[in-house]
Amino acid sequence: MSSRSLLAGAALTATALLTVAAPAAQAAAPAPATVAKNVFKGFVKKDRKAMLKWAAPDAVDKLLAYKFRDPDEFAGCTASGTCRFVHTSVRVPGDLNGILMVVKGSRVTAVYTSQHVTSPSTVAKNFYRYWQLNAKNRAREIATAKAIKTRFAVKYDPTGVPYHWQGCSKEPKGYSCAYSYEGGAMFLHVRGTKATGYYVNSVSYIAD
Repeated sequence: MSSRSLLAGAALTATALLTVAAPAAQAAAPAPATVAKNVFKGFVKKDRKAMLKWAAPDAVDKLLAYKFRDPDEFAGCTASGTCRFVHTSVRVPGDLNGILMVVKGSRVTAVYTSQHVTSPSTVAKNFYRYWQLNAKNRAREIATAKAIKTRFAVKYDPTGVPYHWQGCSKEPKGYSCAYSYEGGAMFLHVRGTKATGYYVNSVSYIAD
């Protein structure tokens, strides 16, 4: 057999091996739900080592700092790989109602969790900052879907009119925290308690 035939045969064999190996490599990647559930199992046991096999260190740290009881229901994953674990027996602040994990490949790369914020002014300022950053999942940690929809309907413009913090004052069902700007003001209506955690319930505006 000529050397040219041997080389051609070797090339065909290599191509065949690559063709067989590619589907196997793809099949080896676990589903997002599998990854998220493995992290959650470690979270329930507070087993940092087990969690690190499937999640980034900062994601593990955030999960282990969770202030509420463990969520009791897996709410599934989206096509983009965001998986949720929610509460069904206890109410917590914010739209997330528990834990959201972002799965990329075979790892949880980011985590968002319901937050226990003990100050009305802190929760209002954080909500405003997340709006500036267009960080909607962060806002979901401390605000209702209604409040997020209202505030995020307006995109932050760093060259636009400046907002000025005016503090919080009592209102019948909680606190009203205000930002003024030329031509009007924005009010973040905060609900909750120090014991249960505060959250932004709604947003309203007035014009001068």
